[in-house]
Order: sequence, then C-alpha cells, then structure tokens
Amino acid sequence: MVDYRKTTAIAAIAALSLLPLAACSSDDSGSEAGTSSNSSVTETTTPTPAAQIDELHGQSTAVALDTGFTDALTSLQLTPGVVGTATLDNGSISFPITAGAVKYYTPGTVDPYVQGDIKHDGSGLSLTSGDTTAELTNFDIDPGSSLLYGDVIVNGAPAATHATLFDLNGRTLKPLQDGPDDTAILQGTQVLVSKDAAGLLNKTFHTDAVAPGLLVGIATITLDKK
Repeated sequence: MVDYRKTTAIAAIAALSLLPLAACSSDDSGSEAGTSSNSSVTETTTPTPAAQIDELHGQSTAVALDTGFTDALTSLQLTPGVVGTATLDNGSISFPITAGAVKYYTPGTVDPYVQGDIKHDGSGLSLTSGDTTAELTNFDIDPGSSLLYGDVIVNGAPAATHATLFDLNGRTLKPLQDGPDDTAILQGTQVLVSKDAAGLLNKTFHTDAVAPGLLVGIATITLDKK
C-alpha cells in the first residue's frame, strides 16, 4: 500500500528548492555584437529585446520535481505544507508571480539573454520535523545573476532574509514560447540547491543529506503578456 502522506511530504520537500521557479539564462558563446576589433576604444551596442514585459501582474513559476532530489531527501522525514498562495499538484509546486519585469533577448546576442526580476510575495513552503518548522517564502528570481532569493523563518523567528536559496542553470532553457490566453512561457531552467540553502537546511534539521548543487527540478515560468 502506498504511503500517501510520505509520498506527498517528499514531493513538497523537493519543492522548497524551487522553490520556483526559475528562468535564468546563460549563453556559452558570449556576445561580441557591436564590438570593433580595429579600435582601441570598444563600443558595445545592446540589441532591442525580442520580448519585454515592463510590469508583471500574474501567472506563476512552477517546478517539476526531480526524482533524484526527492529520493535524496527521503531520509529527512519532513512534513511539508504550502504557505500562502503556493500549490502542490502532480509532482509540481507552483508559486504565483506578484510583481517584477522581464526582458528576453535573442539567444547569442546578449549574455544573459533573460534579464529582470520576478517576485513571488506571499507564498512559500513550510517543512516540519518534530518540533521544528521552517518556512521558505517570498521567492525572488534574478535571471541575470542566475539566482533565486527568499526569506526563511524557523519556529516563528527570522533565520535569513533575501538569502540565496537556489542556483539556476539556464543552459537548458528552451526558446520563448507563446502560451494560451495571451501568455509567454519560459521552460527548461534547472533549479539547484545553493550552498547557503544546503547549510541552512542541514543545520536546521540536523542532517547532512542536502548537498549543494543537487538538482531539484525543471522550472516553467508562465507570464501574462499584458
């Protein structure tokens, strides 16, 4: 018989590494557009974005959880819960986007080719083991630096503010897609546990099972175009 509670707990735990979402990008080829090699003065011209949303008003960052990550955290035996407006369904955790802005450049013209700030205020993930509860909330994605920040509260007391919780690898990011109902979709960024988050979780729950660089899952960011 499947232990539904344990399965759900493991999935939600993995979600904390999303935690989010993210849509970071990186282009190994770099960018030399607009550079003159025959002059001692280098001039760089930034191209026009292929897509741009100046004010984000809705939709979400979701992470499809990797089984390797969930398996690695089984030994933690944590009881998960979503905070605020976050949801967990079918192995994916989702956090509503509340504010920010984003620019998407044609890959190869600018590095990074996704830039901006994507906020998820008022949602997050809680993890409970015994008499210890950690809440990770208010995720903030910075695609340009390939980082996801957030706040951490342990047993009601602030443990970290705007801490680096997850690293983002955008080399697997797919080209920008048009979604239903006038949305844009950025899919494929890998979400990885950061060194800071691994240390904090290991200390909080008295374990060494959380390793920096552990793949949490693949992010899908869905944005309203208007």
